[in-house]
Amino acid sequence: MKKLIGLIIVIIYCNSVFAQQPDDDAIKKTINTMFDAMRAGDSAKLHSVFADGIVLQSVAKKKDGTVKLITEKQGEFLTAVGTPHKEVWDERITWGDIKIDADLASVWTPYKFYIDDKFSHCGVNFFQLMKTAAGWKIIYIVDTRRKDNCPE
Repeated sequence: MKKLIGLIIVIIYCNSVFAQQPDDDAIKKTINTMFDAMRAGDSAKLHSVFADGIVLQSVAKKKDGTVKLITEKQGEFLTAVGTPHKEVWDERITWGDIKIDADLASVWTPYKFYIDDKFSHCGVNFFQLMKTAAGWKIIYIVDTRRKDNCPE
């Protein structure tokens, strides 16, 4: 009997640890839509996954080695993506941790950024999303950017 109870506890624990949360796919779809919009230069599609008041920031090193926080306005980012450009902005991510509590999610995604097929830089994106009546919307993005020490 003790073995049976122990087995049931292990099964329940494994299911809770390894099972994908139901919203994981919806969150991934929201983030993938953002990157699809960037590749297509489609600011309307990009805007569709942003919540009103989204905050966009980057942590970057200046030439003198000091670290600075750069804040970009939503409108500026949408304009940059939507302004016609010959090159494809291709951000390739690796899915990291997705954490969800009620209507708030956080997602960690290492990435490499390419202009067409030419490597530009790498880093990590950290997303905060909010579940709305229209689905998951991105409310905050902060990233790092570097040209060295990038994963293979």
